[in-house]
Amino acid sequence: MNSAPDPGSQSERRQRSRFLRLVKHRSTILGAVGSIDDGPRRGLPALLRLCHRSHNPRMTHIDRRDRSEDQGDEQMHADLSTPRRRGHRIRILAVVAAGLALLAACGQGGGGGDASAYPEDSITITVPFSAGGPTDTVTRLVAKPMSKDLGQEIVVKNVEGAGGTLGAGDVANAEPDGYNLLMHHIGMSTAPALYPDLAYDPLKDFKTIGLVTTVPMTIVSNKDFEPNNLEELITYVKANADKVTLANAGVGAASHLCGLLIEQAVGADLNEVPYDGTGPALTDLVGGQVDFMCDQTTNTVPQIEGDKVKAFAVTTPERIDALPDLQTTEEAGQPDIKVGVWHGLYAPAETPDEVVKAVTDALAKALKDPEVVKKFADLGTKPVPEDQVTPEAHTKLLMEQIDLWTPVIEEAGVKGS
Repeated sequence: MNSAPDPGSQSERRQRSRFLRLVKHRSTILGAVGSIDDGPRRGLPALLRLCHRSHNPRMTHIDRRDRSEDQGDEQMHADLSTPRRRGHRIRILAVVAAGLALLAACGQGGGGGDASAYPEDSITITVPFSAGGPTDTVTRLVAKPMSKDLGQEIVVKNVEGAGGTLGAGDVANAEPDGYNLLMHHIGMSTAPALYPDLAYDPLKDFKTIGLVTTVPMTIVSNKDFEPNNLEELITYVKANADKVTLANAGVGAASHLCGLLIEQAVGADLNEVPYDGTGPALTDLVGGQVDFMCDQTTNTVPQIEGDKVKAFAVTTPERIDALPDLQTTEEAGQPDIKVGVWHGLYAPAETPDEVVKAVTDALAKALKDPEVVKKFADLGTKPVPEDQVTPEAHTKLLMEQIDLWTPVIEEAGVKGS
């Protein structure tokens, strides 16, 4: 799962697979109607060409040449209406029935491809942040059981930059065949307010597949940072706002949103240090290059348990099982610093519903996998309830979060570049 396959070769493999399946169905049908005389049998090549066109989203009509080879509409009607040709009519109907079966096997009307045969090749899930970060961790944990259920390899591809909008834009413009998916977090709901020239619309250019998990965030610092609890941190940052450095994963990232809430609590703008993901940001934090940051528990629990960073609070209403001794921001007197980072899976907008359902079903099964549940718990999170692993629940939350964060971002006057 380290590198993505070449898109061209992947597409060619799927086309070859469809062709071989088409040949198989053609041979079966020809064998079944082998006793039919040559008249109606000449219609099968036209049906085969129609089946081929069903894979081409640009071909939406049947060429007149195909219809003429089937003796023309009027001649066919005459054949079916003449009593003395009753036996011939039965044989023609057999061809028509066989042809319909062929068209069904080829995925007629299935969004430009054979959705019923999905997946025929490896699937790529784009993570719009760096490898080793929390969204990357969540993706790789669910990708393994999803791959097993779907029967194809799942490749995780990291396309970091611009607060997650580069990778999301790539998937929005990808072929809508179910082989290019996106795992994104809360940043999907903040992008419209942060980026006036955003190249995609989160609600119009994607189909939601289902929610995955809502990860708590923690406020952490390097070991040499002077404060020892959240109250001391707020006081210290207020007094040293021009010196303190606050790391994040770029404008619009969850770590940036959490940082905005801290800045509001402090009442000052801090020196923000953006990275292409919290993975490298946390590395620099441990190394002492930056002072403090917000990050998801999927990234920080091992560092906190290993005593490599100082932990000040968790940003959820209740303490978490993975860090039972870590107080909440509300317990520390900062109830407004509260944020959870939800994650969801997306596909390009025109992806067939049958494909979306197949991926949703695989995701739902993955979130019940005992190993996934255990590893999520070890990282301070848990799968969402089963009724949230649906496109409907996912879309509802996305719309609510856009409405929630847009005024916060507009009030802060923050814009991405």
